[in-house]
Amino acid sequence: MSVYISSQKVIKDWIDYNDHMNVTYYLLIFEKYGADTLNAIFKIGEESAKKTKKSTMIVETHITYNQELKLNDVVDVNLVYFDHDKKRLQYKMEIVNKEKNYIASTIEILTLYVDLNQRKVIEFEDEKIKLMDEFINKNKSKFNNENLKFSSKLKK
Repeated sequence: MSVYISSQKVIKDWIDYNDHMNVTYYLLIFEKYGADTLNAIFKIGEESAKKTKKSTMIVETHITYNQELKLNDVVDVNLVYFDHDKKRLQYKMEIVNKEKNYIASTIEILTLYVDLNQRKVIEFEDEKIKLMDEFINKNKSKFNNENLKFSSKLKK
């Protein structure tokens, strides 16, 4: 199970000389159509960076490429797992070929919450912790915590 985040169509600019989506664009999809959406939900993304000078920075990733994507394939970006501590987010997403229903790629991400003025790791505000905890409680039955790489890095 998973939580749907967004959908995207594979465009011509993302296709390489092997006639499939280049590895670079898997990361683009995860970042722009997955992570950015999550950050907006938790009020720690672009708007937060501009208004409060607080945002997240990715410090580690683990990505798999399971099956190729081709021009005009439509994919869903789904959240497979999400957790946090006072300063970190850990989450895993998947890209699923919508028509053929296969997992094309997965990524697990570890991020830090940062004060952009000081370029220093800080703790999440109580309001943001509450948003994340409510999200987890609402969706935890859809999460899969198998084969996670970064769980030991959360300080709970």
